[in-house]
Amino acid sequence: MKTLVGHRCADYHKICMALERHIEAFLESMVAERGAAQNTVLAYQADLADFAAFCASRGSGPAAADATIVTDYLASLVAAGLSARTQARRLSALRQFQRFLLRDGQRPDDPTALTSSPKQPRTLPKTISEAEISALLAAAGTLPGASGRVAEAGLEILYATGMRISEMLELPAHALPQEGNMLLIRGKGGRERIVPLSAAARDAAKTLLDTNPERPARYLFPGRRKGMPMTRQAFARLLKRVALAAGIDPGRLSPHALRHAFATHLLAHGADLRSLQTL
Repeated sequence: MKTLVGHRCADYHKICMALERHIEAFLESMVAERGAAQNTVLAYQADLADFAAFCASRGSGPAAADATIVTDYLASLVAAGLSARTQARRLSALRQFQRFLLRDGQRPDDPTALTSSPKQPRTLPKTISEAEISALLAAAGTLPGASGRVAEAGLEILYATGMRISEMLELPAHALPQEGNMLLIRGKGGRERIVPLSAAARDAAKTLLDTNPERPARYLFPGRRKGMPMTRQAFARLLKRVALAAGIDPGRLSPHALRHAFATHLLAHGADLRSLQTL
């Protein structure tokens, strides 16, 4: 005759065995249906094994785990000091696993359905420094032919005006002022605004326009297709080349990063925040 402890151990063993079968079936479905990589499968296996141990300690299995067990499990992750990112990853694995059980008829509901993901701390992007801007402009000048002219004009204009990439690429050729340092931009919703243009940006843009083989030029930044502007993807590839040439991580350089640098550097030099918000 089994003792009470013996019965509990047997129940615990049965729960673990059942859970392992469910996990194995889920992981196999990930490989068969989604082509999941080995490292992905191993990560899911580790996360689900942790949940398995928690369920077993509560005398439950995956097909019987309710919302309370899920909530308690997530609370245990917080108590263990795990980061919000790790908590979110484990909850994601658990959600997919429970939905698999639901689809497979192993359980009647999804105990994670009403569970919110932990909030991820927002990390501010590392601003490109003024020294790095100088390095990028110098690197742009080393690119051969039209690539160098486009890169230099683009960097100068984005950094000098803080305009959005879509606004810059859609600048008509006639937008470049013959005299003065103000540039008319047509932004979202067709709204127009005037922004100051530095002498360096104006000169780089004029060089680009003067060497444009398309006559008359329709756009300041022409694309490969006649009569069409340069695409965002093409300009992004060009920025990556410039970043590599300057010895800067390409992942840090984007049109939005230049817009952020424009605002940050102006504020550092005493610009008025309210004035910046109109640019």
